[in-house]
Amino acid sequence: MSDNSTTSGKDVGILSEAEAKAELQRLAAEIAEHDRRYHQEDAPIISDADYDALRRRNKEIEARFPDLVLADGPSANVGAAPASGFGKITHRVPMLSLDNAFSDEDVQDFVGRVRRFLKFDPLQGVLAVTAEPKIDGLSLSLRYENGQLVYAATRGDGTTGENVTANARTIKDIPETLSGNVPEVVELRGEVYMAHKDFQALNARMEANGGKVFANPRNAAAGSLRQLKSEITASRPLRFFAYAWGEMSAMPAGTQFDMVEQMRAWGFQINPLMKRCETVEELLGVYHGIEESRAQLDYDIDGVVYKVDRLDLQERLGFVSRSPRWAIAHKFPAEQAFTVLNDIEIQVGRTGALTPVAKLEPITVGGVVVSNATLHNEDYIKGIGQDGEPIREGKDLRIGDTVKIQRAGDVIPQIVDIDLDKRSEGAQPFEFPTVCPACGSHAVREENEKTGRVDAVRRCTGGLICPAQATEKLKHFVSRNAFDIEGFGDKQVDAFYQDGMVMAPADIFTLEERDKRSLTKLRNREGWGAVSARNLFEAINARRDIDLHRFIFALGIRHVGEGNAKLLARAYGSWAAFYQAMQAAHDPAGEAFAELNDIDGIGHIVADALVEFFAEQHNRAQLDALLAEVSPKDPEKIDASGSPVAGKTVVFTGSLERMTRDEAKAMAERFGAKTSGSVSKKTDLVVAGPGAGSKLKKAQELDIEVISEDDWFELVGA
Repeated sequence: MSDNSTTSGKDVGILSEAEAKAELQRLAAEIAEHDRRYHQEDAPIISDADYDALRRRNKEIEARFPDLVLADGPSANVGAAPASGFGKITHRVPMLSLDNAFSDEDVQDFVGRVRRFLKFDPLQGVLAVTAEPKIDGLSLSLRYENGQLVYAATRGDGTTGENVTANARTIKDIPETLSGNVPEVVELRGEVYMAHKDFQALNARMEANGGKVFANPRNAAAGSLRQLKSEITASRPLRFFAYAWGEMSAMPAGTQFDMVEQMRAWGFQINPLMKRCETVEELLGVYHGIEESRAQLDYDIDGVVYKVDRLDLQERLGFVSRSPRWAIAHKFPAEQAFTVLNDIEIQVGRTGALTPVAKLEPITVGGVVVSNATLHNEDYIKGIGQDGEPIREGKDLRIGDTVKIQRAGDVIPQIVDIDLDKRSEGAQPFEFPTVCPACGSHAVREENEKTGRVDAVRRCTGGLICPAQATEKLKHFVSRNAFDIEGFGDKQVDAFYQDGMVMAPADIFTLEERDKRSLTKLRNREGWGAVSARNLFEAINARRDIDLHRFIFALGIRHVGEGNAKLLARAYGSWAAFYQAMQAAHDPAGEAFAELNDIDGIGHIVADALVEFFAEQHNRAQLDALLAEVSPKDPEKIDASGSPVAGKTVVFTGSLERMTRDEAKAMAERFGAKTSGSVSKKTDLVVAGPGAGSKLKKAQELDIEVISEDDWFELVGA
């Protein structure tokens, strides 16, 4: 998709006509692509909130520049064209979508617009409006003639949908024959969805059979209905809510509410939460009530739909563009939802940290089913932030609480608020454990000797005797960015550790030899066979030669992430040099520690963690055993032949005007140089920009060459 970055973030109020035209074209292409992914592939790549924001921006630009509205733009289109695998059906009455409201004020504006359009005088009587949950599923139209189901079609592009009749007949909520007094032609519309418990059971079956699991119930429902083989659809637990209609040869009722009740009489499931309201306050009361009860529902919703109740008024109001004037969808806030805190579970990580995790009543937030949320540490449970200030004034978390969770982007969901009105009288404050739940050792909050501050994290003191730490270290060791051993996942680590087969990293690489001598072969274990055992041994052997940065990262040293591991590998160039330097760095006043601390991006905290790790005799013993089985590979040498700075240590200081600090470091490394964050006698060159201070002064004291940023570009010929 195109990305016109010069206008995509610009306020609509200051767009020029040319910019508005370009932005409308960009938005049309982007929205069309997201429609295709959502409606045809059942695989959206952005959240509903982000999609709504694109459409909202498009609408705002069209309102300001009505002459620029595209004939085939987002305002004129609904959904996406039918996929090629199905026959096509043209809807007798188009399946249009709804306009959106995002605040209580938007709802008041909607009702106000309806009243003004109708010139509806409050003294003449109430303007009834229905409110019902907006189901997050797949829209479906069902045509009945003389009470018999004739065909079923998806929304498609609103005009033409996919013929999914055979699949729809397998859904138990869709009757083949309508009951009672039925008009000659009845076209009923509603939403195909999957209940939470059915979705979880389906994903468990898919995973057990080696299949691909679904991201959320909406994708599962859409993917199941749009199967080319109806027997697959029949095996999936799909459900259907009816709530609207298309072509009708006769209308059996005069209001929205009574029409939906008639659907129940014909044999359809209708949503029991639908209400008829007479004031805006009633509508908003229904909305906020449903918002807080989402966690108790066994299906996903993403808002509440309001519709003018009287059908004669709906007809007078008519349609505008792609949506009716008489209805609107009040969407829930982006990526927030209320649910119930069922439990607080304490997990022990590879560094001994006791991390509390919220076990939630599953709910979909931002397109993802959420059942867990981070609670960070015991202070967070009490409602205290890292700075000691309250984060939820007077609100500690208790099991059974109704909580608001938030998920932004790919961030782990977190609890942001509590509804104290729903707290049970017997709810007790959570007592954070002072002993490790895995090994029973004391769990303490350490005090930083330098700052005097108590660590926010409570840690197990059990070390190697703690099975949780041991298994988590092994899981880290075989993880994707570390050794990345295919077929050696969390389940295998837990099983092998429990049975005493793999207790330390080196045991992984001796597993095959020990298996040959064992009477209980791996291939004979439950869940294994000759092929799977052979594949595992081959995957292990394929990792005996490993990149140095992966090896360092796999050791699981505290504060040494993937980025720091790459910095260390690049700085020392080989395992031998790195290992020797770490052993020498035990003296904080020595040259080796200073050199380690001076690596740009490392610093005291990481340096201290490295020294502590290599000072432990049991860590060195495990390393010796591991190095007898694997060989860390030196980083590829940068071909900087002829570079005037190859092999030199460079320090950048002051304000750089032609490049960022990261760009400067990357450039130096590209030309074969090393970069450091401080000046020492090992520094070869200092590049100083405006505002250079102590580093420049020290370079002058040590008589180290100092050049400007322009001199640097001239030196390397860039």
